[in-house]
Amino acid sequence: MSIRELIVLGTASQVPTRHRNHNGYLLRWDGEGLLFDPGEGSQRQLILAGVSASAVTRLCLTHFHGDHCLGVPGVLQRMSLDGASHSLHAYYPASGQEYFARLRHASIFHDTLDVQEHPISADGPVADGAFGHLEVRTLDHSVPSIGYRLVEPDGRRMVPDSLARFGVAGPLVGELQKTGEVRIGDRRVRLSEVSEPRPGQRFAFIMDTRLCDAVYALAENADLLVIEATFLNGDAELASRYGHLTARQAGQVAAESNVRRLVLTHFSQRYDDARHHHDEAAEVFGGEVITAEDLARIRVPRRL
Repeated sequence: MSIRELIVLGTASQVPTRHRNHNGYLLRWDGEGLLFDPGEGSQRQLILAGVSASAVTRLCLTHFHGDHCLGVPGVLQRMSLDGASHSLHAYYPASGQEYFARLRHASIFHDTLDVQEHPISADGPVADGAFGHLEVRTLDHSVPSIGYRLVEPDGRRMVPDSLARFGVAGPLVGELQKTGEVRIGDRRVRLSEVSEPRPGQRFAFIMDTRLCDAVYALAENADLLVIEATFLNGDAELASRYGHLTARQAGQVAAESNVRRLVLTHFSQRYDDARHHHDEAAEVFGGEVITAEDLARIRVPRRL
């Protein structure tokens, strides 16, 4: 059975607190493990979450501020120590290639890991596979920054009653899915007659940015949107000055983008808790709002 869930490794912004580790998010998506923005301490957070570092198959960095990347050396070195045999695909803004090289080789270790680097210099798709399509958009922060969007292609769901009515069973079902039609006696049965549309699921990850068109493009129709809510609306001027969003703006994005489940994170250390962030986003977004907590597991919503 496939698993699609977000494991939250940390929810702090620039400064970690007693209760919030630096950023870090592992998206388990079927056979893939996409690690987004691992900040300092992410290796230990993986241990506390009960997840092996070798579960990471793709590393996705939005930008090179320390709270979004200082965990890279520890995670990569742990994967090498554990003998991870698969390639690790690493995505990051091309302008920060020098910083990635430093993180990749930050200290002496027995390096056995096969890291496939993908410096990103333009918007659009950056990876395709059984998981779907991984896309990026350029955000509006104080340094070059990108957001990510994972899109599963639309498909079709087989309808058991229709299959039975037409006498399609066993290996014929697989053949029908592959070729689009099969012959039953003297009749051809088409896939459209025994199935119904199944919309693909979508995940979006948006960190440090001001409001911009790219934020809405990434969030559009997301089943699960993980988005920074560094400040409350009373500090909107600070948010704009430093290239961040408020909780209210995050809720606005979700409301206008047909998001199903909204996850707020990346909280400034100036706030003792995130209850006000939840309430502020919920004032403008009528869907489900979750204020992320360290080590929480958040499921991608069930298909509609």
